[in-house]
Amino acid sequence: MSELRIRPARPADLGTVLAFWRKAAEGTSISDDRDGVERLVARDPGALLLAERGGELAGTVIAGFDGWRCHLYRLAVHPEHRRQGIGSALLAAAEERFARLGGRRGDAMVLVGNERAHHAWRAAGYAPEERWRRWVKPLAE
Repeated sequence: MSELRIRPARPADLGTVLAFWRKAAEGTSISDDRDGVERLVARDPGALLLAERGGELAGTVIAGFDGWRCHLYRLAVHPEHRRQGIGSALLAAAEERFARLGGRRGDAMVLVGNERAHHAWRAAGYAPEERWRRWVKPLAE
């Protein structure tokens, strides 16, 4: 098995990332389009982390930091590469990024019905907070 490499996404990667999410992520959102991801990478070039193995995209995570809180989105691992430590490596890289930036607490958006993801997040030390409920409003159609 070839070595895993984690690096920030570049603008040239975005088409590949969007196609990857359609295959490896559970659903998409209104911001999962080229314009949305281009804005993310332009605003915070280190936020979208890619895991590559053998030159192929094997996983992603968005590790966003707004100066106050650390937010994790789009942790996704290609189905053929799951259970090989890629998700854990991506989370470790995200947490290292947060520590460098001064972040003190990470929160993750995880689909309620994605039991496989719940297991992975718990294994990484994250826990659901029952007292908080996320309220969402699309800002554009």
